[in-house]
Amino acid sequence: MVPNELTVLDPTVLASISDLELRARITVEGFLTGLHRSPHRGFSAEFSDYRHYYPGDDMRYVDWKVYARSGKFHIKLFEDETNVRCTILLDASGSMGYGSSGVTKFEYARTLASALAYFITGQRDAIGLITFDEQIQQYLPSRYCQGNLMQILRALAATTVGNRTDILKPVSNLTRSLSRRQMVILISDLLDENEATLGGLQQLRAKGNDIIVFHVLDNAELTFPFNRIADFEDSETHEIQKAVPQRVRNAYMQEIERFRDFYKEKCRAGGMDYCLLNTSEPLDAALASYLAKRTRSY
Repeated sequence: MVPNELTVLDPTVLASISDLELRARITVEGFLTGLHRSPHRGFSAEFSDYRHYYPGDDMRYVDWKVYARSGKFHIKLFEDETNVRCTILLDASGSMGYGSSGVTKFEYARTLASALAYFITGQRDAIGLITFDEQIQQYLPSRYCQGNLMQILRALAATTVGNRTDILKPVSNLTRSLSRRQMVILISDLLDENEATLGGLQQLRAKGNDIIVFHVLDNAELTFPFNRIADFEDSETHEIQKAVPQRVRNAYMQEIERFRDFYKEKCRAGGMDYCLLNTSEPLDAALASYLAKRTRSY
């Protein structure tokens, strides 16, 4: 059964849909319906068949009529070209398997990755995918061609959570391998070495790539709603720590706030977009963040 309009982006409803293509389509169509009805969009959902001129572009492809009207250089895009090249980095490490209310962080992140791939392909843009834990599991280079979306959706459907996290590995791989600027979207809980992860992202940004970081956390991680003495298990190392919630809550809440603020402030200072996502909330904020970034950058 397809969810009705009121529940279309509810994470629990979406996670109950096994077909990732259908899940992605419902998510995007629900988002676009809300965007169409909103009187405060903040950005345009319509895209041009041109892109801005960058130093080094072949001047033969400048549209001089557009230049005469606007005084700005724009490059013509032909049928086999795309406005944007984008790679999604999806964290599939063990910690992403946590979920306190029926939807794990990984399932939420996989839904987001599927919806972004569906949406980006619909805009005739090139899309690629890297899934990873401590190793790169799958790497599909960004491209726009028939069948690419289904290949990405099949890869996402086959991905399961794995071992420990090493965000720096796929980020460094992209930094070395990309031959032209791209938009890079990282979807992760960022439970790794903070300074190393940030340093890798900064190097990727320094090469001219646009970066969006979707920081996916479970509602329980953000609010610490526990009241009884319990064993807390690290989902990657499997170490167990017994704790009395009332005694550790204040320290935990201060630490989670510091953790969020570190990435929020450092990303924005480095020219990267940061978006915190609570797995209990709809995905429209993430799609809006992507669309705003795309409109500003291209």
